[in-house]
Amino acid sequence: MKTTALIEKGKDGSFGVFTPDLQSTIIGEGVTVAEAKADFERSFHEIVETYTESGEELPDELQGLEFEYKYDVASVFDYFDFINVTKFAKWAGINAGLMRQYKSCNTYISEAQAHKIGQALRNIGRELSAISL
Repeated sequence: MKTTALIEKGKDGSFGVFTPDLQSTIIGEGVTVAEAKADFERSFHEIVETYTESGEELPDELQGLEFEYKYDVASVFDYFDFINVTKFAKWAGINAGLMRQYKSCNTYISEAQAHKIGQALRNIGRELSAISL
């Protein structure tokens, strides 16, 4: 079963991962997205291990579970830190200063702007996957 794991930047600057669609609480935290994802996956494995060691049956929602990670804008640019935010903004047709504010969570991002950023990221992915060397 696949479920969504949301990755968000907190007000303290750290990152968190959580599963809003499960009854079981699985969370991860870290200074970076990579750390938060590793902590999240470790938490999941610890939960499974606890059930196994106690002899209890693993709840159906946790059996064969796969995670689909969804990022907020700040998390994308932390995890894929090789992307230059200013250059990306120009490529995506977004004001560079505003894009930096989105990255640092200093301003609200509308659904339309989030969609525009997501579309630009997917376009980059398609172009990268089409590269032949």
